[in-house]
Amino acid sequence: MGSKIEARSLVEAVTERLEASIISGDLEPGTRLREQVLAKEYGISRGPLREAIRRLEGRRLLERKANIGVSVVALSLRRLDELLKVREALEGMACRLAAERIEQDEVDQIRKLLDEHALRDEVLSGEGYYQQSGDFDFHFRIAKASGNEYLMDMISGDLYDLLRIYRYKSSTMTGRAVHALREHATIVDALEARDPDAAEAAMRTHIANARKHAILAMETAAKKEADKAAQDTAGG
Repeated sequence: MGSKIEARSLVEAVTERLEASIISGDLEPGTRLREQVLAKEYGISRGPLREAIRRLEGRRLLERKANIGVSVVALSLRRLDELLKVREALEGMACRLAAERIEQDEVDQIRKLLDEHALRDEVLSGEGYYQQSGDFDFHFRIAKASGNEYLMDMISGDLYDLLRIYRYKSSTMTGRAVHALREHATIVDALEARDPDAAEAAMRTHIANARKHAILAMETAAKKEADKAAQDTAGG
């Protein structure tokens, strides 16, 4: 992600670039943003960068703390576990409702989305399963297909973008990207069969697996940091 940004809607381009860096883990949770460094890397002035940062603060991907500045939001293991358990219930219900009302053209569109995901280099190589937000995100599409506005607001609202970080982290564990894609396909099969029980069960299994792998990814990263710190101390 080192190439400089061409001028189009500059603030939107910077926002998308910064968002992708956060979701993919190039900017890890807890990382402090250094405006001067980012502006130089992107080849832009600090004005558009500050507006992009403000937008991502509004979406709770970034947080500003007194005397520290802006950093990428981080969840503790406990908060992540609790949040994903709630998501399992919410998204399971959304999938059940979607199976009861979804039209065939919506099923076809979601299958097409998965076909596009399956061709991505990072999925094929097993490096991860990155999804853009909104209609490009499988989970968003299921919530939308539920037809329940309250449920969609809960799933796609406040912490939606933050959870995308940890879904991506889950997908970087060995073999998880391919398994996640298969789990998505199983969910779509249940939707097409108009089977609410199977659809809810498939989504809940998928979220439970994502939770397990996301927590494992965080524990693995924490252990690496601890080992590195120990080596640095020993070497110093």
